[in-house]
Amino acid sequence: MSEKEFTDQEEIHSKVLRAGRRTYFFDVRSTKAGDYYLTITESKRRYKEDGYFYEKHKVFLYKEDFNKFLEALQHTVEHIKTELLP
Repeated sequence: MSEKEFTDQEEIHSKVLRAGRRTYFFDVRSTKAGDYYLTITESKRRYKEDGYFYEKHKVFLYKEDFNKFLEALQHTVEHIKTELLP
C-alpha cells in the first residue's frame, strides 16, 4: 500500500508536539479493514534560495508492533537517562 493510500484513510486522533525547530505529529488512523495504525511525522522548516519549505519524515507503526515499539522506546530513553546523562 502506498503512502498516498495510507494518508487517505480516516484520521481518528491527532496530537501535535512543537519542539524547537521541529514539529512532531502523532496521528492515529484506521484502514478500510478497521485496523488502527499510528503515523509519527517529524517536520522541519528549511530554507532554500526561493523561500522556505518543510522537510518531513514519517514512520508508520502498526497495531501489532505497539507494545514492542513502546518497550524499546522506554528502554532506550531509560538507558540515556541513567547511563549517558550526568
